[in-house]
Amino acid sequence: MRVVAAMSGGVDSAVAAARVRDAGHDVVGVHLALSQSAATLRESARGCCTLEDAGDARRVADRLGIPFYVWDLADRFREDVVEDFVAEYAAGRTPNPCLRCNERIKFAALLDKAVALGFDAVATGHYAQVVDGPGGRELHRAVDPAKDQSYVLGVLDADQLARSIFPLGGSTKEQVRAEAAQRGFAVARKPDSHDICFIPDGDTRGFLADRLGEAPGPVVDAHTGAVVGEHRGTHGFTVGQRRGLGVPRAAQDGRPRYVTATDPVTRTVTIGTADLLGIDTITAERARWCGVAPVGDQAYGAQLRAHGEEVPARVRVTGDGVEVVLEQRVRGVAPGQSVVLYDGSRVVGSATIARTGTAAR
Repeated sequence: MRVVAAMSGGVDSAVAAARVRDAGHDVVGVHLALSQSAATLRESARGCCTLEDAGDARRVADRLGIPFYVWDLADRFREDVVEDFVAEYAAGRTPNPCLRCNERIKFAALLDKAVALGFDAVATGHYAQVVDGPGGRELHRAVDPAKDQSYVLGVLDADQLARSIFPLGGSTKEQVRAEAAQRGFAVARKPDSHDICFIPDGDTRGFLADRLGEAPGPVVDAHTGAVVGEHRGTHGFTVGQRRGLGVPRAAQDGRPRYVTATDPVTRTVTIGTADLLGIDTITAERARWCGVAPVGDQAYGAQLRAHGEEVPARVRVTGDGVEVVLEQRVRGVAPGQSVVLYDGSRVVGSATIARTGTAAR
């Protein structure tokens, strides 16, 4: 097959490209330029897509003896990921930009361009497995639970999955780093990037404030209804947040307070004690299935965060969405986040959370 190896400049994508080449495929390395003002150097382990990362990817490609190109997708990334991120926070939701990037950039814009140029598949350094099942190709968890990235790949549909290769799904991170060192890759000990790639300093509140401005409003105690503080914008808060509430402890009866709701229309941030955070019902929309859509009521596992625990649930498909009833309450789930559904290790699909609540028990 002719394969595009997406090379971020990190150790995972380097080893993934090497394994695809060793498997006998015709491989071309591609680095995605996603920033219109890429930094020259990385800031510790934060961020990605810098000029340094592009150089690291090129050096790996040279060592592998494969062609290498940089594809400029900065405009598409800004529109589909960054602007979507800002708009979701402005609407009082908490998005996951990594899922959006996989959905609209790596396995849409990149894959579409690769196919248009005559390639058969895209290979990435994600930790997940593709298995041939009775109904076609299936997406499964990686063997290394600490590195499993199937959650952020839950947005892939069957056609995208059919053209995706994840060579690292059967390996641990330690094995990948050891292999990179054996191959002589300079990135063997390079730290992993983390947090949000387009906010390299980690200051999400400051990033949003620069783009949305200040919109002051009250901080209200959910138990008493009293105004206990003031904030500079609801976009600086998300459900489950404990730090940075700007509320004097004297106004909290000594118990920790968490954000329980944000309302950008009334500019209100509501805070309360931990017992108010638990939810066990979810209404989600914009479902995407990694194969044939399920029918009727199903018993699945539901994962609500990239590294969260899977919770047993009853799931009912409703048009382009799902209704999920969890067997136990989970804290800190916000509209805008994604619920990814599992049948054993197999990823069934995902949907974006619109509403949460609690069921009578």
